[in-house]
Amino acid sequence: MASSSTRRKSLFRERLDDECPTRSVPVPRQTASAEGQVRLRPAPSVRSRSSADVRVVERYHAISGPGLTSGDLSQLTKNGSHTSSTDSIHSLSTMYPLGAAVALLLAVVPLLQSPSFFGHATILQPVSGSAIPHTHPDSSLSLQTRADSPTDVCFRWAQQSAIVNGTLYLYGGQATAEPGQTENAWNNNFLTLDLTKTWQIATPSLTGKPQPSGPPKVSLGTLWNSHESLYLYGGQFQWKPAESPTAFSLWEYSISNDQWIEHSNPETSEGVSAPSNGQPVQRAAEGAAASVPSLGRGFYFGGHLDGYTTQGWSQSIARVYLQSLLEYTFPGEPNTQVTSLSNNQNAGSDGVYRNITQGGLQAEAGFTQRADGLLIYVPGFGEQGILLALAGGTNETFTQMNNINVYDIAKSSWYTQTTSGPIPDYRVNPCAVIAAAPDGSSYNIYMFGGQNLIPAGNQTQKNDMWILTLPSFTWIEVDMSGQSVPYGRSGHTCNVWDGQMVMVGGYVGDQSLTCESPGIYVFDMSAAQWVNEFTSKSPGADDGSSSASLKGDGSDSTGSNNPFNQQPNQKYSADSPGGLEGSYGYTVPQAVIDVVGGDKSGGATLTKPINTATAGPMATGKPITYTLPDGSTTTSTSSPDSTGNSGSGGNGGSGVGAIVAGCVAGVLGVVIIYLLYCVFIYRKRLALYKRHVEMSQVQARGEKIASIPGLLTSSSHGGKDTPSDPNRATEAPTSRWETRTSESGSGHSRGQGSSSTTTYQGYNPVRRNSDASMNEDLLAGQEPTFFGTLLHPRRSLRVVNRD
Repeated sequence: MASSSTRRKSLFRERLDDECPTRSVPVPRQTASAEGQVRLRPAPSVRSRSSADVRVVERYHAISGPGLTSGDLSQLTKNGSHTSSTDSIHSLSTMYPLGAAVALLLAVVPLLQSPSFFGHATILQPVSGSAIPHTHPDSSLSLQTRADSPTDVCFRWAQQSAIVNGTLYLYGGQATAEPGQTENAWNNNFLTLDLTKTWQIATPSLTGKPQPSGPPKVSLGTLWNSHESLYLYGGQFQWKPAESPTAFSLWEYSISNDQWIEHSNPETSEGVSAPSNGQPVQRAAEGAAASVPSLGRGFYFGGHLDGYTTQGWSQSIARVYLQSLLEYTFPGEPNTQVTSLSNNQNAGSDGVYRNITQGGLQAEAGFTQRADGLLIYVPGFGEQGILLALAGGTNETFTQMNNINVYDIAKSSWYTQTTSGPIPDYRVNPCAVIAAAPDGSSYNIYMFGGQNLIPAGNQTQKNDMWILTLPSFTWIEVDMSGQSVPYGRSGHTCNVWDGQMVMVGGYVGDQSLTCESPGIYVFDMSAAQWVNEFTSKSPGADDGSSSASLKGDGSDSTGSNNPFNQQPNQKYSADSPGGLEGSYGYTVPQAVIDVVGGDKSGGATLTKPINTATAGPMATGKPITYTLPDGSTTTSTSSPDSTGNSGSGGNGGSGVGAIVAGCVAGVLGVVIIYLLYCVFIYRKRLALYKRHVEMSQVQARGEKIASIPGLLTSSSHGGKDTPSDPNRATEAPTSRWETRTSESGSGHSRGQGSSSTTTYQGYNPVRRNSDASMNEDLLAGQEPTFFGTLLHPRRSLRVVNRD
């Protein structure tokens, strides 16, 4: 085995013929002479030529075998040299026959290698200048073309999947060709599903690529993806019949080159919350994975190690569940959280691994191990976004979903956030996708299916759909009554493109299904319902590449302008990675609007967790600004502790829509209060008018005028009609509209040339000419109207003075 410091890459180019893995070209076995010649170095590469191309295969020949030591090698070499010198005369005597044989071979070999001679190229002598390795006598003489991956299967599940530029890639997993098949389900099938075209779920645009000869046949691993490559990590080997896992290598598939590349002997690097350095990276299975192409990283949370994942692991040793978070920085990408890359360096050609084991709550006892869960990336919160860990469990415990573990990528630390609303049942192996509202005011995670393993021995496949809406962290169960809902399942994969969830395969258990082919379904996330076709809304990159272009014809759906399928106002730019990929065309469903407010374009009014966060990005984050195409609504999302750096996408926050709604509500409140105020004034004024009319009639008949309750006035004649005595004035009720102001030269009382005033508890009564007061305050004898009160409310507040 090569040392841990040696990194070797093997390239496996697609579309070329491969050698049969157990067959080689037969070569006449050379009889060992007395000289005992021994090969002391590996055989060089053997070039095999076909009618299509030339393939280079690395081969190594054993230096020594059982019972052969270095001393034996020295003795054999010495003896061989002596024998050769003593037999030189005998060799000269055989030179002429050998020369004739060589001439004959030079004439025959080209004829034998001609494709027209046997109908195909026959490799008789691959390379000159070195010995040909020994081969088995029963090997075939021909090369076999690599088989294309089958698209028509009975069932498929536990595969790895990823979307790049409108193409869904599927690798490996398990698949059966006929009903009742229970063995040899593991495979290395490599499939693509075209999402740049519209197709019916009964006839999906599925294509089988040649089965790669390098990557292993694994299931329940992951396909991380950048914008240029796929990275196959993890997975478990077949257990029926049992196969032993090989040493772990990361396999990269270069999309543009159609080529698999092996990255062997991976090791961890030290970094924040990751003290281990130089430790071999192991192959885990059944973990939760997330790819973040905008950051150039992939994540793998939890999972397990056992005899079907790790080379040399005895089947007698129990399975070990993990709580670590493995971070992989893609080749050529930066990551300041890794010590070796902290000086603005980029990862090398093999990438960089960081095994995070001490990130905040992760180091505490309450942070449990888990497998078969979900890991969802949400941009905008914190400086680089967050990861949410949902569902999953072990063989003994299961993770409840009333509390969600939240990982702050920029801080390399875990937190916990409590959810609200009805809580989904615990489950393992569901699938989930996420989409962003057009204005970024909400992010909605769709989770479907999974498996319930409680009580022990139970395997109930679920077919319910749940939405976890952020930032309120509220669970919403989708009403799918009346819809054609797929059978309950687990181990299925879900991916999002053009605002639609594409679900592939899944283990359905015993549900009276003979076969489920093609087993591909589409969920319209905007309408919250299952549909019969995938509707393409964007064609992908015009040139077939997945690189973003800052130039184009202005169409938001054109691939070169929006290769990452982001919302039109959240697209990639030179200054920002943009919002969530795959959200193009997505609108908020009514089920979410009913809970968080707003409309289909966003405008959520619940902009913080209902159960207030006490720490982490959910407690401190606030939104990045996104403007809708019509400019009607904006939302912003960024972290207050970032230095001018907003997040990589929009998130829930207090949007302008919420602010406008608050302002409108405030204005309406003020108007209502003013109307109530005017009603009160109008009724008061109307009562005064009626009293005025009554007094006028009494005065016209020459009767005495009773005092108006609440008026603090005095008269020089001290008549009993007006309370001139302050002590008497206290017996009269006090009006709430009393005033502290007094007016000098207020006119004359009735029948008096002057008047004196009496104060009551510091309040000075207002004296005016009664007739003038009546005419001014009561609109010259006209009955007051409510409309007039609205226009002049203060006019009715003046106190009418009577002498």
